[in-house]
Amino acid sequence: MGRVLVLGGARSGKSGHSEELIAVMANSPSEVRYIATSPPRVNDPEWEERIAVHRARRAPQWHTVETADVAMELRRERAVPTLVDDLGTWLTAQIDARQAWDGGPAALDDVLDDLVSAVCAYEGPLVIVTPEVGMGIVPPTRSGRMFRDLIGVLNSRLAEKCEKVVVVIAGIPLPLK
Repeated sequence: MGRVLVLGGARSGKSGHSEELIAVMANSPSEVRYIATSPPRVNDPEWEERIAVHRARRAPQWHTVETADVAMELRRERAVPTLVDDLGTWLTAQIDARQAWDGGPAALDDVLDDLVSAVCAYEGPLVIVTPEVGMGIVPPTRSGRMFRDLIGVLNSRLAEKCEKVVVVIAGIPLPLK
């Protein structure tokens, strides 16, 4: 199956569907690498609860890597069945690291290019989870609009490179490609 991009809104079921996909794509549960992109958030119990739900749902044999450097991790082991969850938290971490919330999207060109390049070079089964935020209202803040635009551009670029693209709506996976 190669590379699969799984899009969806908040709480749509995209992570659960992606976990099922990678389990099928792997020869054995112990082969799966789960790249978790969300950094810890101090004094945010609601966020920690969300992370705990994701951790509890993963197969205990999966190898979890918590990192915001997804491209580097993909290049480190290029053939292991891998799930990346998710690009929304990854993009937020990249914007934070570059202090680019007010500076504009150009500060992220290199990191988006690097991620797309790493995905293209990946040789094993790969499932990438990403939010679809472009079908809603226009965010009222500049930073919100920048995030929405950047994730939309990134999703389009990755969809072009992935063999399969699925959108999950209300828990129902719908194949797009």
